[in-house]
Amino acid sequence: MTQEVLVVGTVSQGTREEVSAVVKALEEAFNTKDAVALGEQFATDASWTNAIGTRLDGRTAITEFSAPALKGFLSDSYARYDITKLLEVAPGVIAVNVVQTPTDATGGPAEGPWGSALYVIAERPDGWKIVAGQNTAVHTPAT
Repeated sequence: MTQEVLVVGTVSQGTREEVSAVVKALEEAFNTKDAVALGEQFATDASWTNAIGTRLDGRTAITEFSAPALKGFLSDSYARYDITKLLEVAPGVIAVNVVQTPTDATGGPAEGPWGSALYVIAERPDGWKIVAGQNTAVHTPAT
């Protein structure tokens, strides 16, 4: 379900690639159940609200929460993350809308809840990182 990405503001091709790489790394970490790699996509002081409504503050808290979740109730959950919109909030700060489509372990179509996420990704000294965001589970395909 790859679709055209709506770009609002001046978002260079290089920035698009950097931001997309963060989203792809997050997807890969989720699908391989690697909490450390997942946590590395977040800034050390990030604020994240997950799909069950739990707010987590800081990379350490995000990683510590994710480890048992990925090995437990999310162990059979896989998804494809498609960017649908990039909004330049300020120089070096991009709001990213992402649709999460359920897949099986091989990336094929699967039944399950879809996700709609908003990531605020900012350029930090250690690279582009998610500084804030929210993930929302939806029971019908996200638009």
